[in-house]
Amino acid sequence: MRDWLFVPTSDRWLSILRLGLAVQLFLYVFSLRSDWNYLLGGAGRGLVSRDLAEALLSLESWMIPRFGWFIGLAKQLGIDETTVLSLGWYCLTLGAIFLLIGLYSRAAAVASWFLYLCSVKSGGLATYGVDALTTAGLFYLMLSPLPDRLSLDRIWRQKFVDFQLLGFWRRVLQLHLCLIYFFSGLTKALGRDWWNGINLWRSLIRPPFDLIPADILVRFKYVFPVAGVAIFLLEIGYAFLIWRRGIGRVWLIGVLIMHLGIGLTMGMYLFASIMIILNLAAFGSGIIWPQRQTAADLPAASTNNSVA
Repeated sequence: MRDWLFVPTSDRWLSILRLGLAVQLFLYVFSLRSDWNYLLGGAGRGLVSRDLAEALLSLESWMIPRFGWFIGLAKQLGIDETTVLSLGWYCLTLGAIFLLIGLYSRAAAVASWFLYLCSVKSGGLATYGVDALTTAGLFYLMLSPLPDRLSLDRIWRQKFVDFQLLGFWRRVLQLHLCLIYFFSGLTKALGRDWWNGINLWRSLIRPPFDLIPADILVRFKYVFPVAGVAIFLLEIGYAFLIWRRGIGRVWLIGVLIMHLGIGLTMGMYLFASIMIILNLAAFGSGIIWPQRQTAADLPAASTNNSVA
């Protein structure tokens, strides 16, 4: 178990994760640029009062990060709420820039995780699964042994990397994805509406996800039961078959196509992008892009070990 969890591996997966999350943050902040203050505003200023969201959040724990902390402190200094929220947007954008170029990678990952969590929790009544997945990705990134080879930090500092620790955090991310897909698929399989395609139909006709006209969907109604069964079989099988080098490539490509389809047919572009990023980071560098170990990848003492 120790050898499996701490297998020395290249840091290419970490480069994919860092760059992918930087792009994800850019998509997030610029998609909300015009509505940022409106979504996170307090009572009388926002779409859904941030005060209400943070009051409900306090019932869970007072330690969960939120913008209300900064706004309360700023009021003592005579700074208004709008200024604080705008600064939060600019700081999150700056964190994405630093992650993209790999400058002060650790600090940028921690700051981005914290600010993203603040925005998600303060606007908790208007968030969905993509926010939890992005938060998890940033959490793994800030704990992983940064910097990676494609970052400016590595070029300037030539810092030694613990390749076994790299392998450990990649394993954790892989196991996390396996649990997500397995229980998601199992939940679908236990209900009859994925067997007959009704849930898939409902997903595609419910606003604001109804990008495909209903008359076109009706023409392909016989495809829904097959597609519904295929989806939950793909998700359940992910946890067991993604590890096998031959079938694993087919399974990973199938999952990537599934998420691409979700993004294009339902307009859930951020959800599709974060799932593609996490999958490519966890399994892509070993399955889609097989790589040979070189002296640049692993230390000399580890070159006889396999890279997952």
